[in-house]
Parts: sequence; structure tokens; C-alpha cells
Amino acid sequence: MGLLIRGGEVVTALGRCAADVWCEGEKILKVEKGIAPPPGATVVEAAGKLVFPGFIDPHVHAYLPLTNTKAKSDYANCTRAALLGGTTCVMDFAGSGQEKDLDEAWAAWEAQAAGQASCDYAWHMTITRFGNETRNQLEKYVEKGLRSVKVYLAYKPALAISDEDLFRVLEFAAACGVVVMAHCENADLVTAMQGKLLADGKTGPEWHEPSRPPMVEAEGVCKFLTFAAAAGAKAYVVHLSCEEALTMVDRFRGKLKNLYIETMIHYLTLDKSYAARPDFEGAKWVLSPPLREKSDQDALWKALADGRIDTLGTDHCPFDFRGQKELGRGDFTKIPNGIGGVEERVALAYTAGVLGGKISLERLVAAAAENPAKIFGLWGRKGTVAPGFDADLVVWDPEARHTISQKTQSLDTDYNPYEGVQVHGAPEVVAVRGEIMVRGGKFVGTAGQGRLVL
Repeated sequence: MGLLIRGGEVVTALGRCAADVWCEGEKILKVEKGIAPPPGATVVEAAGKLVFPGFIDPHVHAYLPLTNTKAKSDYANCTRAALLGGTTCVMDFAGSGQEKDLDEAWAAWEAQAAGQASCDYAWHMTITRFGNETRNQLEKYVEKGLRSVKVYLAYKPALAISDEDLFRVLEFAAACGVVVMAHCENADLVTAMQGKLLADGKTGPEWHEPSRPPMVEAEGVCKFLTFAAAAGAKAYVVHLSCEEALTMVDRFRGKLKNLYIETMIHYLTLDKSYAARPDFEGAKWVLSPPLREKSDQDALWKALADGRIDTLGTDHCPFDFRGQKELGRGDFTKIPNGIGGVEERVALAYTAGVLGGKISLERLVAAAAENPAKIFGLWGRKGTVAPGFDADLVVWDPEARHTISQKTQSLDTDYNPYEGVQVHGAPEVVAVRGEIMVRGGKFVGTAGQGRLVL
């Protein structure tokens, strides 16, 4: 059989060219002009369209149980939404801090994903402590192919790792080449500032950002990168939100051989005024680190354009407003943190970034496909359009237009954080390992065919 994408403009991080793409046996076999389709081949006409590699979201929470609720997400709806937005591989975090050990966390995520994920997926392992048992179990998963772990400097006592264990994790990771990802906010300072605000009667969602301002994130970045430099580890700062934290990162360039920075599409397109909307509506946009000033967006776009920011993700973690975000009425610290975005990421980045003149098409592909693949060990299989790589492909219609709305999203949450935003461009065809999963904005593939890639 096989799949031929004919007549499009192929875009990679290195450039653009007019070419056909021939795929067979789940792989890309040829990228060149004038490929004649063999008998029985599926042919997608891509004249006037862009052909991207399947996009990779390096940071989602497809499944996340919390102490008082859980994210309104599962592998079926998260990966379906991802595909509808042009993302063919998502990277989740195995472990919520509630499991007794890494084996229990791995088993829980396996049970959630198997037979449910419609696109491919990979895992980072969540580490909250690092004794001998954790070390032994982690060694086993590294042997299986695990390439990354995540630690939290925030959310004490549920997730925050101690300084002693942080250094142990970094030393272990340095010895075996594992990337250490970190949520960089000072847990004790956040707790103290939250308590002060609540004591002053400042209980609404608009006080979430003042409870964890940019300096708290910058301090967390400084601490994590200081420890990483001392250990000689590969360091990855997740969801960088502001210029102050970016400036702190820049101080460490040259001190770490492998330093990677990630930002999220919401930090580039939304600002803290959303969380200040009256009548508790601002709770819809409570997440951590919080949304920042509009001026921070300019700094992040510049860093994404010049390569100081390596990857672009979503931190996809949706909740309903009713019954979930409302848990924090009267106390903003109880508002579940997170928003969705896995379906909207690429269209928002294409519209605000590429068409907005802030980044090139090549930089979009680098940050949202190639760099995640290279950093997390998927390069050679995913991240570009080239012979030998998985046939994960997106045929992008640059002339498409639509307005983001809860009424038309694929998720079943009761609001969309990007409601009313007009975007240009949309995936016309999305393929995973050569199978067409989306066509014309509709899911048409085999549900549950996604694989764990390590």
C-alpha cells in the first residue's frame, strides 16, 4: 500500500523545499520531487500546502490524579485532541507523587495509556525522593530506555524534593546521561507569600500570580541550575514564564554543557489580566508558574526565535470550571492549577509566531518537533521529514481560518482558555507512522493505536 504526499512544500528545522514524501512500512522512504505512486498507494495532494514533521509536545499531563480531584484528561481524549491539532507524539509524566514507588507509578500510567492512546507517547519519570529503592528502580527504567526524569522545587509537601535528594538525582542522571527536568519555583517562599495574602483577605484568583511572582521562579531557576552545574547533569527548565527567569538562565550559559529551556504556548499568547477577571472567572486561567505581563511575551518570543528557548509545549492539564476550578472559591490556593492546549498549540504558534513575524517556520519546527526529539532520545525516529524516520506527518493548510471555541473543541471540558481567538492555518491531514489519523479536521484513524516510544 503506502502513503504518498504529493506536491507540497516540506518544512524542517533546516529549511524548506518542494518535494513529494513516500512512506511505506511505517517509515518515510523518499523525500524528492516527482515520485510516481505505486499501485494501491494512498495519495494526498498537497499543492499549496506545507508538509511538517509530526509535532511533539514535550510536556503534557494526559493523566494526573491530585489529592482532591484529577485533571479532566485521559489518554483517549488527550491524544485525539493532540492529533486534531497536528501533534503526533506527546510526552507525559509518570507519577503524581501519590504512588508508593516508581514501579507503582509506571504501572498506573501503563494501565491508563495501553489501548487508549491514538498517537505515540513517551514518559518522563516523576521523582520526589531519592533513596536506594528509588535508585534501583530508576536504573531498571533507564535500562528500558527512559531518557528523562522530573523534579519539583515547588508544591511542598506533596511533590517538592529536598536539596539532598535533588543533588543525588542530578548525580545519578549525570552518570547515566538522563535529562533532569525541573519545575523551578521556591516552595517555601510560595507558601509564605500565600499565607500572607490569605491573612490579608486576598483570596481570589487574581492573587495567585502575586503569590508566586517572577522573582520566585528566577530563584528556583538559579537553585536548580546551580545544583545541575555542580553535578555535571543535563538540565531542562520546564515551562519558563517570564523575562526575569530567562535572564537568570542566561547567567548559566557556558556553565552547563547541556542546558535546555522550555516555554508554553500560553505564556506567549495570554497574560495575567485573564486571571484577574471578575466574579471568580479568573480561576479558569490559574496555573503555575502563573501567566505574566504582556512585556514578558516579547522576551520569550525573542528567545524562542534566537534559540535560547529550545522547546515549545503546552503543560496540557485541563479542568472544568464548574466543580473543579470552583474548589478554590474563597481560597485561591485550592484552585486546581492548569489549562488545556494540546489541540490549539500549533495553530496558535503559527498564527501569533510565524504570521506575527516573531519566529520563522523553521524555528516553529525546531521548537515543536525537532528539538524535543533530539533532547529526549527520539531523534532518528521522530522530529523531521527524512528517509528512515517514522512517517509522522502533517499536511498544513495555510489558508484555513477558524475561531477557537469550547463548542467546537474535541475535549469535553466546559470552557476553552483561548475562547474567541482567531487562528490561521490548520492540519488538513495528520499521519502517525503512515496511517492517516485526521483528515479535514475529523478524526478518521484507528483509536488506541499509539505506542510507547522509549
